[in-house]
Amino acid sequence: MSEKKTVVIDLKFARREVDEALSNAFAGRNVLRAADAAADLSDARYAVIWKPDPTLFERAPKLEVLFSGGAGVDYILAMPNLPDIPIVRFVDESLTTRMSEWVVLQALSHLRQVPAYAKQQRERVWRELSQPEAKDLTVGVMGLGVLGQDSVAKLKIMGFNVIGWSRSKKLIDGVETFDESGLDEFLAKTDILVGLLPLTPQTRGIFNADLFGKLRQGGALGKPVFINAGRGGSQVEVDVIAALKIGVLGGASLDVFEQEPLAETSPLWSMENVIITPHAASASDVRALFRNAEAQMNDYEAGQPLRHVVDRTTGY
Repeated sequence: MSEKKTVVIDLKFARREVDEALSNAFAGRNVLRAADAAADLSDARYAVIWKPDPTLFERAPKLEVLFSGGAGVDYILAMPNLPDIPIVRFVDESLTTRMSEWVVLQALSHLRQVPAYAKQQRERVWRELSQPEAKDLTVGVMGLGVLGQDSVAKLKIMGFNVIGWSRSKKLIDGVETFDESGLDEFLAKTDILVGLLPLTPQTRGIFNADLFGKLRQGGALGKPVFINAGRGGSQVEVDVIAALKIGVLGGASLDVFEQEPLAETSPLWSMENVIITPHAASASDVRALFRNAEAQMNDYEAGQPLRHVVDRTTGY
């Protein structure tokens, strides 16, 4: 049996969480921390990373596989001197479930007028508001990967009419889907728009004034709602703010932003029809991340193919 190869950890997560997860991970492997400036990383063959130090590839020139600490990999693809080695996305039931829970929560929050009722509570106003049923609304999900498809399934369970869009056609039983050529038709049917797109040159800034203007107006909520938990770079925030101010959008739930943390001066903070979470919709469970990476390392060393490898031509 061949010797287990060295792994380096470079995760910008809470140190305590990483320490606790490492106590039961990577048995039989030499585990190094990139944060230790004195550590010799020259023999490391695997790296588990999230927003790593730019010098990582210089310090670890023998890396064979990169394991992303999250579902997104755009931060890796943008790194200078990125070696030509496989990049593995983190795909795990815990990550998927957390995301679909957040998406369903936000859709239900706007359906049941939670932002408006929160305002009434602060003002001590007792007034019942119109609340349509889920079946009266169409939720359009943009991005039909693992996270998107699970969100579609969970939204359908709650009774929403759900449609989906992706650049290339995806077939989902019981769901009307659209590809790149059908974007306008998809938007015209959508009351609640959910963004779960990866960040690529094609999706950067896709959620803009032009797109918002094509969403269905006059539906059961009156105005369409925008929900984004994909990547911050996919939205043009000045356009989001403008659409909310002039009533093209009736509300929004945002977990990702062009610049994070969101600036304290952003008008989004004080908009009463906006729900903000700090890129926490699907926070990675570090223990699950390490279990996933360790299993793949063992399979790789046994001659098995890696799973969820990024296609650099598409960016995901």
